[in-house]
Amino acid sequence: MRHFIALIHKDADSDFGVFFPDLPGVISAGSTLDEARAMATEALAFHLQGMAKDGEAVPEPSSLEEIMSDRKTGMV
Repeated sequence: MRHFIALIHKDADSDFGVFFPDLPGVISAGSTLDEARAMATEALAFHLQGMAKDGEAVPEPSSLEEIMSDRKTGMV
């Protein structure tokens, strides 16, 4: 089973936002951290099901080190 890393962010005047660096365009949000996690899980599952249905290859998940390195260089 693949495990994709989700990054969660929140500004002072916003809900929690979630995105998956390995899957551009897969984003979600929630008014609480628990809601944001649940919505992100749904968004990820829906996206991966769509990729499978369309015959698209699912990328291998990046490691946390790779994602954090990309963030430091401004690529995420």
